[in-house]
Amino acid sequence: MSLFDRFRRRKTRMSRPTGESYTGSTRVRAADSTDQKHLEQFVTTRRGVEGFVEPRTVVSEVTLLLVAHDGEWTRRRVPSAQWAHKFANQHQVPSYDAAVVGVPQRMRDYNRRQKQQGQKQQGQ
Repeated sequence: MSLFDRFRRRKTRMSRPTGESYTGSTRVRAADSTDQKHLEQFVTTRRGVEGFVEPRTVVSEVTLLLVAHDGEWTRRRVPSAQWAHKFANQHQVPSYDAAVVGVPQRMRDYNRRQKQQGQKQQGQ
């Protein structure tokens, strides 16, 4: 037994904090009811919303990206991809797998407009 074996064993016995999950060596906050309320509020106050389910990565859990007709968007963690598609179906929002279809151009256009407006306001 080496000196470092002792520390490795201790590390595995540590309990995980509640409300968080581990992805690799990073700790990520899990989805909660606040995320769900935000998504519901976005869907009910915008028109032409589409959902894009983003898969789990090394640094984040599964997320649901909602994009409105004008490109305004929001992204929140969700419990699973199945949950995200079910949420979209319940709110009559079409949902897609972002890994397959990507994100819509209108979202990128919206981000560009927001950036340009910010630069104009700073320059005044």
